[in-house]
Amino acid sequence: MGDTEKIRSYTMHIVIGINILFTLFLLLSYTAPYINPGSNSIIPFIGLTYPIALIMNFVFIMIWVFLKSKWIFLSLSIVLLGIPFHLKVFSINLTENTIPANANTLKVMSYNVRLFGYYDENSSKTKNSILNYIRTEDPDVLCLQEYFNKSVSQEFNTLESIYNIMSIRTHHEKSKYFPNKGTRYGISLFSKYPIVNKGVVHHNGTKNENLNYCIFADIVKKQDTIRVYNVHFQSIKLETDEYVRQTSMTSDDKPKSIKYKSAISKLNKAFKIRSIQSATVKNHIDKSPYKSVICGDFNDTPMSYTYQIFDNELIDAFRNSSSGFGTTYSGYLPAGRIDYIFHSKSLKSAKFSIQKEKLSDHFAISCIIF
Repeated sequence: MGDTEKIRSYTMHIVIGINILFTLFLLLSYTAPYINPGSNSIIPFIGLTYPIALIMNFVFIMIWVFLKSKWIFLSLSIVLLGIPFHLKVFSINLTENTIPANANTLKVMSYNVRLFGYYDENSSKTKNSILNYIRTEDPDVLCLQEYFNKSVSQEFNTLESIYNIMSIRTHHEKSKYFPNKGTRYGISLFSKYPIVNKGVVHHNGTKNENLNYCIFADIVKKQDTIRVYNVHFQSIKLETDEYVRQTSMTSDDKPKSIKYKSAISKLNKAFKIRSIQSATVKNHIDKSPYKSVICGDFNDTPMSYTYQIFDNELIDAFRNSSSGFGTTYSGYLPAGRIDYIFHSKSLKSAKFSIQKEKLSDHFAISCIIF
């Protein structure tokens, strides 16, 4: 065997080895929705590699097609095996759900408003833009995460503003009060229709360190009562320097290895806390005497244990009535779709919409429930 053939053979073995590695990562990522992060700390991280592993397997499929190699069946078989998972991440909906003329409809909107931009350089403009968007969309039920209200300030009395927009004088919220500033921060739920019962779902075994809450309200429209949940599951709370690649390091900077370890630790902690929170909320839904809608900021992708807990028995309104990736996070990290509206199988959904203009680090989502 000549030197050229040896190099070619050696290169081929390296390519095959890399292909096997990415195939293994893709296969293991399929298990992430079914493995509780509390029992296995590695699989949730492998689940995060799903997009990269999938893309790389498509790259290898094209390589093997070009080379006319039988190795194409390795990546092709694993990609085809994962079609049910791919359709969770990328929805294909070929029909538009028709809303009957006599349907008792409820337009539900969920929006992580990031404190209405209170700390933005042009905070008034951000707040007014968000409120104007809510006014334009005109939801029947509005669920806000990272809700902020400053009752002592005319400019940031967002509660009064939403009351005026929705023509109501009552709502439900779970928030922390900061008396020295006269501010409240948490989650809130507004309804144009009567709220006959409301409550808080307490996350057993976790501390609400980041003010991650779950609330619910029983809403009556005509003769129907629907229980609506608003959730904000545990966020990662990565600091900017932990996920933005640094080009230089000053003497005051922490070593990158420490930053990365801190980021991994926070991710691992968040995975475990969300698994507990989601199970607690799902158990509460199971005991609900009414048909249920759950929406909010789940802080997890469709390839996660958190998502699977709800997808097992509820309907994902986005996949039920829309197409595409449905990206809802607009921050630094490429998190994709982490905000959801789920509903009981006895309910239907249509006209799922995702906000186009970036006003927060999340896009608002809404749909018609009937």
